[in-house]
Amino acid sequence: MNDKETLYNKAVDLLKQLIATQSFSREEKGTALLIRQFLEAYGVVVSLDGNNVHAHNLYFKEGKPTLLLNSHHDTVRPNRGYTRDPFSPDIEDGKLFGLGSNDAGGCLVSLIAAFIYFYNRNDLPFNIVLAASAEEEISGINGIEMLLPLLVKIDCAIVGEPTLFQMAVAERGLMVLDCTTYGVAGHAACNEGDNALYIAMDDIAIIRDFNFEKVSPLLGETHMAVTVIETDNKQHNVIPPICRFVTDVRVNEMYSFEEVLEMLQAKLRSKILPRSKRLKSTSISINHSLVKAGLLMGCKSYGSPTTSDKALMSFPALKIGPGNSARSHMADEFIYVDEINQGIQQYITLIENYGHFIQS
Repeated sequence: MNDKETLYNKAVDLLKQLIATQSFSREEKGTALLIRQFLEAYGVVVSLDGNNVHAHNLYFKEGKPTLLLNSHHDTVRPNRGYTRDPFSPDIEDGKLFGLGSNDAGGCLVSLIAAFIYFYNRNDLPFNIVLAASAEEEISGINGIEMLLPLLVKIDCAIVGEPTLFQMAVAERGLMVLDCTTYGVAGHAACNEGDNALYIAMDDIAIIRDFNFEKVSPLLGETHMAVTVIETDNKQHNVIPPICRFVTDVRVNEMYSFEEVLEMLQAKLRSKILPRSKRLKSTSISINHSLVKAGLLMGCKSYGSPTTSDKALMSFPALKIGPGNSARSHMADEFIYVDEINQGIQQYITLIENYGHFIQS
C-alpha cells in the first residue's frame, strides 16, 4: 500500500536509519545502500553509480517530458557545538534530531515517498526520475555532476532543500577564490623586507568595502567574505614573503564570474585563482509549470542566498522542501516530524499540479 500515512511512517523510519549511518561527503556508501534497499522493497528497479542512487517510474515512456526529483544524502561533519550524539536519531517534543535530519534528510525521504506514491501510476502525462545524490555539501564532481550525463533527458527538476516549502526560484552562484600576495622576507627587528601579510590586509580591506552596483530584485547584491588567511611563517621574527587568503564570493545573476574576476584583479595586488567556475547563479521563470504549480498551492517565491546542486543543472529547476535552511549545519540539527508529513503531501500536490499545467 502506497497510502500517504504508510509512506510517512516509512519515510521517518528511513530518515532515522540515514541519520544513524555516517555519510560525510565522499563517504556515502552506507546511506546509498539503505536508500537502494528501501526502494527495492517497493519493487523499484534501482541503479547505483558511485554513491548516487537513481530510478525512474514503472511506466516511463519516451516522448513524455521528464521531471527529476533530486536531493542529497551526504552530510557535513558535525561541528564542535553538538551536545547530543549526532548519529542518534532521537525524537523529542516533535523534533527528530541528528546530523543531516534537516539538510537534507527530511527533503530526501519526502521526495522518495512522493516518488513511490507515483511509481505505479500509468496515467501520468510525464515521466519521473529520482536521484539521491552524493557530494552535494562539497560540490564534488562525483555527485549530481557525474550522474546527470548518465540519466535520460531531463526537462525540469525539483531539488529538495530545506526552504520551509517556499519556492527558491533563483539561487546565488558561488565562486571560491584562492588569493596570494607576494612580498620580500626580512628580519622583523631591522624593519627589512616587504610584508606580504600587510599587502593581504590592504587587499582584504578593499574586498570588505567593495561595492557591486548591480542589485538583483531576487538575490540582492553580490557580496564577498574573506574566510581564511595564513602565511608559511613559523617564526615570530621573520617578515612573511607570502600570504594566502580565501575569499567566498556569492554572485547574483547580474554578473558573470569572469566580470567579477576582472573587477577584482584590477583593484587587488593579490594573484587570484578561482577554484572553480561551475556553480553559477541560476533561476527558473515565474511562468514555468513547476512555479505555477507551487503558486497554486500558495507557495511564495524568493531568491536563495545558498548554493545547491541546482547550480549544476542545465535545465529549469525549482529548489523547495520541508525544513528550515537556518537549521542546516547547526549544532544539534533537527527537523520537526510534522514537517516530513507535510513535505510528502506538499510534494505530491506540487507534482500533481505540475501535471495539470503541462496538460493544459
